[in-house]
Amino acid sequence: MNRAQLRKQLRQQRRALNPAQQRRAAADLARCLKSNPQFVRARRIAFYLPSDGEISPLPLIDMALKMGKTCFLPVLHPIYHNRLWFARYRPDARLRKNIYGISEPDIRLEPRVHPWALDLVLLPLVGFDPHGGRLGMGGGYYDRSFAFTRRTRGDSRPPRNSPKLIGLAHELQKRPKLEMADWDIPLTAVATERQIYWSGKGTAG
Repeated sequence: MNRAQLRKQLRQQRRALNPAQQRRAAADLARCLKSNPQFVRARRIAFYLPSDGEISPLPLIDMALKMGKTCFLPVLHPIYHNRLWFARYRPDARLRKNIYGISEPDIRLEPRVHPWALDLVLLPLVGFDPHGGRLGMGGGYYDRSFAFTRRTRGDSRPPRNSPKLIGLAHELQKRPKLEMADWDIPLTAVATERQIYWSGKGTAG
């Protein structure tokens, strides 16, 4: 099965989850991450609004706001294709639909930051394996926006000022092995409703 076929299959499986299963998974995900040091220490956290059956980080957003953290959502860059800005999210923020029908803050009204200014980024995944392999939607938005987090050749240290990148997914999206493409950004970990899988490839520490 190629990446496009696997992507289609996994998206169908997560869309098949009923609302009660989605709510339970979101609550369990929040419990899994709430005491994680990466989440506890972070002051600026990027989330996403779920669509297409993605596991929901909304309980985590509520938790982060109560803890006094500054929350951001991805916004499609208005000039550079396949890149993201991150705009501040507040409960009363005015949202508008982007070209994919996903709600995002109005950048005319909310402060925005560059990807490198974030402490932690929680991003959606289509598929993952326990070893750091991952499968995204195929658009390359996160890969291009966080390309600066890749280690340079011969350097074992992550770049300075790199945010921690944690993918969020349903446990059913796990596969035994996924090949990483050259352009795939490494993740610190993947968190599901059951556990956190530390990849050892990202900016952990």
